[in-house]
Amino acid sequence: MEVIDKQHMKYPFMGVPTMTQWLRRDMNYSINTKRIERLYKLMDICAIVPGPHTSKGNKKHKKYPYLLRNLEVNRTNQVWALDITYIPIKNGYMYLIAIIDLYSRYVVGWSLSNTMESEWCMETVKKAIAEHGLPEIINTDQGSQFTSEVFTNYLHENDITISMDGKGRATDNIFIERLWRSLKYEDIYLNAYENGLDVYRGIKRYFIYYNEVRRHSSINHKRPKEVYCAA
Repeated sequence: MEVIDKQHMKYPFMGVPTMTQWLRRDMNYSINTKRIERLYKLMDICAIVPGPHTSKGNKKHKKYPYLLRNLEVNRTNQVWALDITYIPIKNGYMYLIAIIDLYSRYVVGWSLSNTMESEWCMETVKKAIAEHGLPEIINTDQGSQFTSEVFTNYLHENDITISMDGKGRATDNIFIERLWRSLKYEDIYLNAYENGLDVYRGIKRYFIYYNEVRRHSSINHKRPKEVYCAA
């Protein structure tokens, strides 16, 4: 799964057949398409191309339009973006949710879990709001955790406008995709964490670095915390 995850981060357009052939021919794995398909589902990843789904959606849930196209993001807490990614650990995996303020690139909240539940997503947002105040807009993908009534009702109750990525559009949540790439290549893959506690400590350490030390070219080589707290 870690080999798949690394390759998918580099080439997110690789679907199950392409990944299977790459693993067979280039990495010398004796593996079939059905197993790769099962691992893709387990890891909650798919090829980022127009297709029948992005993450695991629910056809019965209401979907919301994408509101960020041509929107000028010019202040903190105007737009927060959320996403969930797979984190490999020895003999297993965990899921990470993170919330990023698009104006400052500041990570305002995050949480680890071994399952992906709507309540977990809601509680992570609730904690971020308690620490940083209410955002005007929250943008997510169309995964079932984010389209569920548990999650969307909480946002409505707090007068937060809901925005969702278009189906199959890789660029709609590009900023948090860049966050995942930075986290995985600058920390996760370098450390090969043994267990959940180790990976929690590692991610906590990395997000402090990301927010308070790492300079970002997209915000004029400033630090996210510097931009977030100055606004």
